[in-house]
Amino acid sequence: MAFYDSPQLTDLYQLTMVQSYLDHGMNDKAVFEFFVRKLPSRRNFMVAAGLEPLLNFLTQARFSDEELEYLANSGFFRSNLIDYLSKFRFSGQVDAMPEGTLFFANEPVVRITASLPEAQLIETRLINLLQLPTLVATKAARCRLAAADKLLVDFGLRRAHGAEAGMQASRASYIAGFDGTSNVLAGQQYGIPIFGTMAHAYIQAHDSETDAFRHFADSQPDNLVLLIDTYDTCRGAERVIKLAEQLKAEGKSVKAVRIDSGELGHEAIKVRDRLDRSGHSEIGIFASSSVDEYLLEHLGQQQAPIDGYGIGTSLTTSEDAPFLNCAYKLQEYAGIPRRKRSHGKATWPGCKQVYRHVKDDGQLAFDQLCLETEKPENGQPLLQPVMLEGKRLGAQESFDTLRKRVKQQLLMLTPALANLSQQACLELNISQSLQELTRQTDERFND
Repeated sequence: MAFYDSPQLTDLYQLTMVQSYLDHGMNDKAVFEFFVRKLPSRRNFMVAAGLEPLLNFLTQARFSDEELEYLANSGFFRSNLIDYLSKFRFSGQVDAMPEGTLFFANEPVVRITASLPEAQLIETRLINLLQLPTLVATKAARCRLAAADKLLVDFGLRRAHGAEAGMQASRASYIAGFDGTSNVLAGQQYGIPIFGTMAHAYIQAHDSETDAFRHFADSQPDNLVLLIDTYDTCRGAERVIKLAEQLKAEGKSVKAVRIDSGELGHEAIKVRDRLDRSGHSEIGIFASSSVDEYLLEHLGQQQAPIDGYGIGTSLTTSEDAPFLNCAYKLQEYAGIPRRKRSHGKATWPGCKQVYRHVKDDGQLAFDQLCLETEKPENGQPLLQPVMLEGKRLGAQESFDTLRKRVKQQLLMLTPALANLSQQACLELNISQSLQELTRQTDERFND
């Protein structure tokens, strides 16, 4: 078991709270909701991701004997907690927006219904498993909006904040519309198509660029993408043209050239011109180097002759929005609605549902936040039951299903919501019943 599969990967205060809950018999049913308080700058929507890994964690979470021994000797806990943790199995209910669903601020994305100690104990890892995938899936979806049908490949593993983050990013970006990843382990574990070219070190290790190209052609005849900017991009393109002529006689071909530096649009125009004039319009151009959705949009406006992109650091770290103002808050305990009232962090009480309303033309109209017991007309409920009594409901959704969901929902965005730079928001309508419950809750806890 990897260390990040352990429920002991948590904050101390989760365990100290559970100790107190057990000491005072606070074991009634609780409802917690995971949501985003405020969308990051320039983010007009978010793409829900990370649910499948969360469900896997909840299904498998167990404390080992070594972990229990550490806790017993830590000086913080009594034997009743250690005994509770030794038998810990998540037995609650999970309702969630399916992965790939677009969502907005203050909408519950995942709802946990379980005994108070159980629901409390999973908070840290739940947020940990949902935050980064959601950030990366959103970044990837924005890149897809900017790139239209261009090839997009995740190149970010080496710049990810650790191995698990790299795996999360490869999975999330593929869900949101990327065509593949350079991450070989992600290819094996998730079945994501893998892509790769060569590094500048490969070129530099040879005595000449020509030798490097020839050797790679010998070793990778069916995956021949040649990096041409190590020394001089145009000269590299000319050498590729000469090699392509030789390979043609051997029944082989160059798939593409890769540009990894300079002003990508300008360099691509020069290279495309040379390739076309030499009769090699079949050779594609693949570009990398600090690519993000803003550069993709700019290059699209320039009509840069680039067929595909490798996107690394900006994707894997969600560079311009590296964290999510998200929360996992108690909304009901022992059948009584609860809410936080702190300035700037107030929540809506009770067990809730989000209904999505769509215009006649298929674009998003507004979302409605209701009590779970309400049934508004025409709206589509977004939270779906995915786990009951600790057991999963239904089979794991395929990547094909998740990718289609994202693609279809991106088409539902209004032009304002699809804009990559100008802030816009979808109206969130709060039901009258929820507003009344909020008033009643405040009266009840007005001490």
